[in-house]
Amino acid sequence: MNFNYQKICEELIEGLSERTKDILARRFGFNDYKKETLESIGESYNITRERVRQIEENAIKKIEKKVKTISQKPFEYFKQELEFFGGLKKQDLFLEKIGQKKDRPYILFLLIIEKSLKRYLETEKFYSVWAVNANFFNKAKKIIALLEKELEKRNEPTILEDFSVFKKFGLDSVIARSYIEITKNILKTEEDLYGFAFWPEINPKGIKDRAFIALKREDKPMHFTDIADFIRQQIQNKKPSLVKTVHNELIKNPRFVLVGRGLYALQEWGYQSGYVKDVIFSVLQKSDKPLSKEQIIQQVSKQRFVKNSTILLNLNDENRFLKNNNEKYTIREA
Repeated sequence: MNFNYQKICEELIEGLSERTKDILARRFGFNDYKKETLESIGESYNITRERVRQIEENAIKKIEKKVKTISQKPFEYFKQELEFFGGLKKQDLFLEKIGQKKDRPYILFLLIIEKSLKRYLETEKFYSVWAVNANFFNKAKKIIALLEKELEKRNEPTILEDFSVFKKFGLDSVIARSYIEITKNILKTEEDLYGFAFWPEINPKGIKDRAFIALKREDKPMHFTDIADFIRQQIQNKKPSLVKTVHNELIKNPRFVLVGRGLYALQEWGYQSGYVKDVIFSVLQKSDKPLSKEQIIQQVSKQRFVKNSTILLNLNDENRFLKNNNEKYTIREA
């Protein structure tokens, strides 16, 4: 629906002093002004920030009395749009939805002075939000809390349709997305997967997180050069990822385990860190009986992508491993 928001605002501020009009324009960003602080405006008029605030507040009180005298269709439209999104919407997305970029300062001004809709300012957990009333905001917060509990149980990025909380409340995808968008705790990837903002696969920070994403997506061990290529091509990192940089991050971060020549896997997949000899030691330590060469090779091969000869070469360390008369191996006691 098209409204001339600028004209509506100009009609509302008509009759105010030129200084007051200028202060409102600079506070809200009218007429291509950049929004300014109280301090900045006060300095230009040689008055205190508190005085600027008072002028703005008194002007809005005067304008509020005029709101009822103009057409209510824009405000009805605002409410209808919010109801479409489940009764609320993140402020920047709401302004983007109901007007062009040039209209947004005027729309925000109208929303503030009309007061039939409820505004919630940004907090540590939530972005700025506009709601039809407090009931919708409280409902959204309740659903988000339940969603967070569900994510904790799932412990992996999830598509919107798989969340049971939205099915429980009968919310369609439009409303579900609108609710998720108001929280800072949950983000969406380019693949439309939702997860906690602190999860590296959701909100990667640095090469190590991007390497983690590469391995998670491929779901198998990868050579460090392939991981670097994946970061460049698939994750669209802004800066080219040098192979050496990627390799260094893989070496020093305990989330990654070297499982072959230049081949890395995620520790969470059950891979043990250390050399082949350390893996052999662990296999024998966990066994309640001596193991043959074949049994050791079979177990170690689940942890390391190396040749059988490499495993046997490490098994020949007489300082760590003892072979009995039956050609089976145990750990040599210290």
